[in-house]
This record gives sequence, structure tokens and C-alpha cells, in this order.
Amino acid sequence: MNKYLTTTKSSGFSLIELLVVVAILGVISAIGVVSYSGYVESTKRKSAENVMRQVSLGQTEYYSENSVYSTSGSSCTATVATSEAIETNLLGGSQIIIDANASPKKSKSGYLICVQDHTSGYEVKAVDESNSKGCTMTLTASSSFKKTNC
Repeated sequence: MNKYLTTTKSSGFSLIELLVVVAILGVISAIGVVSYSGYVESTKRKSAENVMRQVSLGQTEYYSENSVYSTSGSSCTATVATSEAIETNLLGGSQIIIDANASPKKSKSGYLICVQDHTSGYEVKAVDESNSKGCTMTLTASSSFKKTNC
């Protein structure tokens, strides 16, 4: 019998095969995490846009009752306090912007909102609460919508 023709039969996986599988799973999970975080961010941004449109509708109702828009003046800084004031004055205390049960209070969508004077009447401004990207969105009374750093 030829000693070079003998083969051994293996009944498991080699260490190299296992490392390749783990590496492939790592790459797939990394891609999934990046995709998921992008999805979450875009969902929060879309939620803030919807709240801004509700604020705009609230402004229309406020104007019809008071003949003036509810604003904080010529400029505004979006904070928890300004967001709560908007909820009270324009949204009937609905608590759709601020999570009142959180300690400290924070926004539900990740964006804080304020309203300032504008040539069209008012401008609703939403700012990324974490300020990680500096995303700012504005909506004017004339329905002009603008995103910066988003």
C-alpha cells in the first residue's frame, strides 16, 4: 500500500472555517447597525417635520382667534421651555413634543421647537436636541420648508 495516498477523515470544522464565518457575521452586523441607526435618525426627523406642520396649523387657529401669531419675538432658541410653551399655546397641551415623564424632560422626537417672527408672519424652527449634527429645520407661514445640516 502507498503511504502517500492515505487520507484522513475529519468530522468537524477547522478553526479557519469558524473564523471566516465569524468575520462574515461581523461584517453583516456592522452593516445592519449603520442601516438601523440611519433609519432611526430619519424617522425622528420625519416626526419633527410632522410636529412642525401641526404647530403651523395651531398658528392658523391662534391667528383666527387673536389676530396675531404666537411667537417668541425676532429670534428664538429652541429649548424644553419653548417647546412646552408651544404645546400649551398652540397644541392644547397635547404633550407631543416633550416627554413630561422623562427626568430631565426631553423631546420625544429628538428635536426641540421654537417659533419666531418672520416676514411671512412666523417661522417654526426645530433643532436637533443632541446637536450631534447641528440639524436645523425651518417652516414658514408660507409653507417654505428648509433643512440645514440634516
